[in-house]
Amino acid sequence: MKAVRDLSAPSASATRGPLQVLGGLVVATRPKQWLKNLLVAAAPVAAGKILVPHVAWVTLLAGLAFVAISSAVYLINDVADRAHDAQHPVKRFRPIAAGIVPVAVAMTAAVVLGSGGLALAWFATNGATAAIVAGYAVMSLAYSARLKHEPILDIGVVAAGFVLRAVAGGVAAHVFISRYFLLVAGFGALFVVASKRYAELAASAGSAGARSVLGSYSSGFLNLTRTLAATVTVVTYCFWAFERASLLHHSHLILGLSIVPFTLAVLRYALLVEHGDGEAPEDLIVGDRALVGLGIVWLALVGGGIFLG
Repeated sequence: MKAVRDLSAPSASATRGPLQVLGGLVVATRPKQWLKNLLVAAAPVAAGKILVPHVAWVTLLAGLAFVAISSAVYLINDVADRAHDAQHPVKRFRPIAAGIVPVAVAMTAAVVLGSGGLALAWFATNGATAAIVAGYAVMSLAYSARLKHEPILDIGVVAAGFVLRAVAGGVAAHVFISRYFLLVAGFGALFVVASKRYAELAASAGSAGARSVLGSYSSGFLNLTRTLAATVTVVTYCFWAFERASLLHHSHLILGLSIVPFTLAVLRYALLVEHGDGEAPEDLIVGDRALVGLGIVWLALVGGGIFLG
């Protein structure tokens, strides 16, 4: 009788409709993560060139290339991790792990998105930008295959992905990239990634499906990493702000004042992570009113300092 019920029940694949698969595919590319690709505009903005039509155009195209290539990587990663994700209390609802998106469809979409992203970077911007996008893809696939299981390297690779986005924007637009800009981007990314691991470690507590690398970390070590990264981020941001302000004629004080909301935002983020947030940085950044408010003030001061100077 049990066998009859099993045979007569509709399978997951039989009940999937094209729209359901398409919707699941979009979700699997993690649209919330596309927010990270705004970093591509950071260097053109910092250089005060983003309002130049050509610069804005190539920056947009470079950002779209990263959206495509990162979406392809997410699909490949979810295909590889589908069995593991199925054991996780949250990740089991991901479309591939839940069986909503077939593996063949996900892999086909990954190939299309990946090749499309590389082609866009090559033909619409320049070869150097395409090389950065390709390097990001290779590094991300290595992370998915092995490096995410290696302590320290897992944090470093994810942080490097943020830096590559910032560098790609400057390379695509042919704008100068300050050494302090790179330090802020690098250590700021390290701070966010270490905070994410800290939150994941606190939330896992031996739960099924937790990252295997978390067993190599302690809260004390991750706190040390967060403190080091936050300190270097704030200090190098001060150096960048003063260096950039020295080139301005009328609004150097405005750019210098941007240090205040920037520092307060770092401290606010650290406090929220200490209270149990931070597993999803994109949700934390846009979901906390104080962070949003500080971000708006910071952007207003930076924009005013650069574009009015």
